[in-house]
Amino acid sequence: MTPFSYQRAQDATQAIQLFGGQAGARYLGGGTNLVDLMRETIETPELLVDVSRLSREIVERGDGGLWIGAAASNTSVAAHPAVRTRFPMLGRAVLAGASGQIRNMATVGGNLLQRTRCHYFYDEAARCNKREPGSGCDAVDGFNRMHAILGASPACVATHPSDMCVALAALDAVVHLEGPAGPRTIPLAALHRLPGDSPQVETELGLGELIVAVELPPLAMAGHSTYRKVRDRSSYAFALVSVAAALKLGGDGQVEEVRLALGGVAHKPWRAHKAEAALHGVPANEAGFRSAADAELQDARPLRDNAFKIELARRTIVATLLELAQGATP
Repeated sequence: MTPFSYQRAQDATQAIQLFGGQAGARYLGGGTNLVDLMRETIETPELLVDVSRLSREIVERGDGGLWIGAAASNTSVAAHPAVRTRFPMLGRAVLAGASGQIRNMATVGGNLLQRTRCHYFYDEAARCNKREPGSGCDAVDGFNRMHAILGASPACVATHPSDMCVALAALDAVVHLEGPAGPRTIPLAALHRLPGDSPQVETELGLGELIVAVELPPLAMAGHSTYRKVRDRSSYAFALVSVAAALKLGGDGQVEEVRLALGGVAHKPWRAHKAEAALHGVPANEAGFRSAADAELQDARPLRDNAFKIELARRTIVATLLELAQGATP
């Protein structure tokens, strides 16, 4: 770990001032990802600005929405009564995401900004365009079982590791930012970038911008939602494929409204817009769900070791929607 300076901010305004537009500065929340990267000398910040004293409040809005402070721990989000009743897919996604000890430390803002867990990214002997732009991507022709099947590029085939973000993408969450140019908002689904030719640029945040909160808009159907994660082992493993889904049926048993997002398949949380469009007005049965999954996965481009993810994603989408449909009350 290289030497660095450390400052603790009392609020967002002071954090932005301390950051000072320095390219070598980083914000530090729970540190569950950043500190690991510093130990591996992948991240070598000159200054850490501790933002763990930002708001940890989780506030229920009168309209049914929810406001979550960026410093709220993952544990507190999963345990909050409003999350458990109004947005159960979010609570289940958080609980699927890590060990209890990590959830106690990890913050909402940090979860959104965690970097890929691709083993080539962590291996200094490997070529990685994220770690060293222009060096190449050894995952393309290497062991790529865990890697992307959607939205990848020749420059990077890594996947986004967050479970929480998959649920937030399905819920149309909005991220509140503050920075040198003032406050602004950005939809969670637009926060993360696909790799293109510059996979080292992972989000749409500007230099010195800070996540201060995540807002969940009111969504009545989110009370009937779930999160399903398929992984190699039942504890503390990243997703091969995950599905966040909410479903509302009409009186005729057809799909009236649906929200669907995928994890473990792309460089960012993948909102399944094609599948959602294909589901509207169709019978809530296995054939309809499979057809919608096919629509979403028609553009999948597997690598040598991960072609199984296409069928795994298809089956997981169908199984998750069937679970909701069987428990749905038209």
